[in-house]
Amino acid sequence: MGSEGPPAVTVHITGFKKFHGVSDNPTETIVSNLKEYMKKRGLPKGLILGSCTILETAGQGAVTPLYQTLQSAIVEKDSESSQCGRVIWVSLLACLFKLVVLVFSYSFSHLLCNRIHFGVNSGATRFAIEQQAVNEATFRCPDELGWKPQKVPIVPADGGISRARKSSLPCEEITKALSKKGYEVMTSDDAGRFVCNYVYYHSLRFAEQNGITSLFVHVPLFLTIDEETQMQFSASLLEVLASLY
Repeated sequence: MGSEGPPAVTVHITGFKKFHGVSDNPTETIVSNLKEYMKKRGLPKGLILGSCTILETAGQGAVTPLYQTLQSAIVEKDSESSQCGRVIWVSLLACLFKLVVLVFSYSFSHLLCNRIHFGVNSGATRFAIEQQAVNEATFRCPDELGWKPQKVPIVPADGGISRARKSSLPCEEITKALSKKGYEVMTSDDAGRFVCNYVYYHSLRFAEQNGITSLFVHVPLFLTIDEETQMQFSASLLEVLASLY
């Protein structure tokens, strides 16, 4: 009720620290510099850039800070319930093999909050929008805290390792919109079985339980796609997300 208008979109972003073979994680750079970059470029109309957080590149080690950041948006949503209509999480989160990325949530009125996780795929030549995560942790090497699970369920209460959780975001629509802006980007249904998939699965599960949605995006190394182009891609992603609402 009250004043009407397009919903405000608040975006909270996370990235990952270094990892085996990736001493300079692109997502750490992107997330650390995005606020200043968007200040110079200008934010899309109706979009607010919230927190930018860097997570440890670890499975179990990343879950507690991940849930803290996810829960912060729920608390914010509740505290602003008289004004809030939607909450969008866009999270950019980096791992060596594949990456984690976006989370959107919805509430009652005019505020959308996003959590973005950026992640790096060192062998990729283009960006990838991930559509799902599976309930399987099979790490090809230990994470940054030394954990190396093999074919174990991420959440035992969800059943076996074949269980998949899908994003409710319009992944194909997002991919097409970014492609039209000139970026090399694809839609993917395999986020791997490493830290990225591990964190993404928890994010999707939390999203389902709290009426929000989650998305996962891979980025290449800066040697493949330079830093400025990746910063532009991140800004364009924010524009596409804002345009959805």
